[in-house]
Amino acid sequence: MNYFINVILPIPLEKSFTYAITKAEANFLKPGIRVSVPFGKTKIYTALVIDIHNNAPLTYEAKDIHQILDEVPIVTQKQLEHWKWIASYYMCTLGDVMRAALPSAFILESETIISKNDATIISDADLRDDEFVIYEALHHQSSLKVQDLMSILDKKNVLPVIKRLLDKNAISVQEEIYEKYKPKLVRYVKLGTSYTSEDALQVLLSDLSRAPKQRDVVMTLFSISAQTKKPVKVSDLTSESGTSSAIVKALINKGILEEYHIQTDRVTYEGDDNEDSKRLNEYQEKALNKINESFDNQNITLLHGVTSSGKTEIYVKLIEDQLKVKKQVLYLLPEIALTTQLVERLQNYFGEKVAVFHSKYSSHERVEVWNNVLSNSSTAQVVLGARSSVLLPFQNLGLIIVDEEHESSYKQFDPAPRYHARDTAIVLASIFQCKTVLGSATPSLESYYNAKQSKYGLVELNHRYNNVLMPDIELVDIKDKHKRKRMRGHFSDRLIEEMTETLKNGHQIILFQNRRGFSPIVECHTCGHSPQCPNCDVSLTFHQYKNQLRCHYCGYNTVMPKTCDACGSVELDSKGFGTEQVEQEAKLLFPEHNVARMDLDTTRGKYGYEKIITALEQGEIDILVGTQMLTKGLDFRNVKLVGIMNADNMLNFPDFRAHERSYQLMAQVSGRAGRTEERGKVLIQTYNPYHKILQQVSTNNYVQMFEEQLDERHIYKYPPIYRMIKITLKHKDYNRVNIGADWYSKSLRTVFSQYVLGPEFPPVARIRNQYLKHILVKIPQKQSLAKTKEAIIKINNSFLSVKDFRAIRVILNVDNY
Repeated sequence: MNYFINVILPIPLEKSFTYAITKAEANFLKPGIRVSVPFGKTKIYTALVIDIHNNAPLTYEAKDIHQILDEVPIVTQKQLEHWKWIASYYMCTLGDVMRAALPSAFILESETIISKNDATIISDADLRDDEFVIYEALHHQSSLKVQDLMSILDKKNVLPVIKRLLDKNAISVQEEIYEKYKPKLVRYVKLGTSYTSEDALQVLLSDLSRAPKQRDVVMTLFSISAQTKKPVKVSDLTSESGTSSAIVKALINKGILEEYHIQTDRVTYEGDDNEDSKRLNEYQEKALNKINESFDNQNITLLHGVTSSGKTEIYVKLIEDQLKVKKQVLYLLPEIALTTQLVERLQNYFGEKVAVFHSKYSSHERVEVWNNVLSNSSTAQVVLGARSSVLLPFQNLGLIIVDEEHESSYKQFDPAPRYHARDTAIVLASIFQCKTVLGSATPSLESYYNAKQSKYGLVELNHRYNNVLMPDIELVDIKDKHKRKRMRGHFSDRLIEEMTETLKNGHQIILFQNRRGFSPIVECHTCGHSPQCPNCDVSLTFHQYKNQLRCHYCGYNTVMPKTCDACGSVELDSKGFGTEQVEQEAKLLFPEHNVARMDLDTTRGKYGYEKIITALEQGEIDILVGTQMLTKGLDFRNVKLVGIMNADNMLNFPDFRAHERSYQLMAQVSGRAGRTEERGKVLIQTYNPYHKILQQVSTNNYVQMFEEQLDERHIYKYPPIYRMIKITLKHKDYNRVNIGADWYSKSLRTVFSQYVLGPEFPPVARIRNQYLKHILVKIPQKQSLAKTKEAIIKINNSFLSVKDFRAIRVILNVDNY
């Protein structure tokens, strides 16, 4: 009997592929194990087994697999079920989901580059013939690809040879195929075995009297061992004794100290014993009881709690209940900045049970978290992470918490799968038959609408913790201030007055401007020319700290010109303003205070967020200027004033969600003010203080905003009343995109008639030299979503079968909130 497996490849192809295996392999393999397989003429990929069977493929001859890469499955059955839902709902392939879900260290490809490891000297006698041929070839050429090795050895299966050379440390691999993940080894030292007796110790210490630094190291080793009763790290020994690692090395060489290594995780908890969680106040107790009650007949509950009402403490109690019954908890956050602050709080309660997973982690750290979640290890009982953590291999999930559920950062835009982490988490919870809590001070219209329709439970928490008053929100009319010459730069006299008062009382300030850079437009006074990005249809943003013009879409940058490119005039003027300009003006207005900035430019490093947040918490920063990453649920105890520099650029954004988003952003950033005893103050600078959204923010009236926006969505047929699929066509040829988009929209109209909008160029119609055109398909409530998608996929396949359109890239984006 013949044996076959079906596998997923990490490439965007619709179907799975079948490979031949032996009977022994069939007995060993299970779904979720990785194998390396040949694909096409020369490529090798890491594939994931999804099925083992005896049916040969009908249309092609099944190739043999190269090699099995795992001993146990690294992907669970429930995970595969979840992946299939994501692929079908978000109209992408299983390969897309696999590539997004697996840490890159798990995915190997034939493009892998191999080079000689100069750090190790290998004797020719230690190498087999085939290994020697490769090793010799690397002496003459600095690097080779796997495909080159196939031709050198004249055989297809070269991966075992590479693995043997890797094990001998003879070569290094740029995308290391098997050894991509290296466990982290930490160096420890102990006293040499020949010095354990008291007499030998006395002799040793008298011998070392002529080498005082070495004697200090030995004495420090004794004192650390006595205090901690734990193994002693080399790093601790050098810092405690104030010596260099060279002295420790000298003692190791003499045999006085012995070194050894212990494998540890890269992300570890080093705090003290856990503290108990805080006692809840009466409002939190009521909310917690209501959540537990709603769980009796609802799987999803929306917790609508005003900013600073203590939602996190309620989550902690819910997590405690799950940990008592040994269940895993997934705690989703929209922004890495939030994770940094929350990790500390949760680790104080749950110690090393908390694992963290987000994009700033290295590939090795992600593998560690993946393995800990997969093995249901005690170090990953609570997984705290950004949207990608919803794809981890949970074994025993008991609860999912989606904090700040309204955030647009939960939606993945590029590349596929373009999933929404909140909705994906709800489906994951239903697979595990567990409960979901959605929390927000400003819920998305979708979630609040579902709660009002009784699809979700709804729990309201309207009191701030310790009965602190909601901040006092004041609207400042800057049109009037400009008229009366009461502005200094972008600061109104009212804002300067409040800032002076706040700083005098020793409190901190947050200034919010949702644009980074110095100014979004540089314009010539003489001819009006403005430098544009050569690859995109946007003006370049001036970044003063690097004296550069940068494009925020494609990353193009150039030096700020001294003269106009068009007419040569030296009179260049900047229009608009970003966080850099606000920071500079704040420094000039308050020179004796520390001003810092938090935006994408200042938080690029792995610990960028942490440094700024810690500095603010410890009072090293008096005024923090930032973009929307400041608005997300951060808890700063000493911030008493929040200034929104310009509310209008958010309200006048060409998007049906602009008003909802503006309300959320302003309400959230206002919530950073006055979180302890004293009432906070928020100043919103605007040219239109009578705008209904600004009025609703100033009275903190979420329900009124919800009802008004919902009426508009009813009238204009937008979510949550109608669902939406956005289709984007991309190509570098303007005419081809136009013709293709017209063909596509006409085909859609034959099926969906008036529910198709477009095609239309977006405000930025060219990005990275690719022209974009959007088509929107609206789906009424009674229309079947599955059949709609089927019809779109048929049209899409017909479109791509037309020779002229094949080069146009089509992006299908479901629920493009």
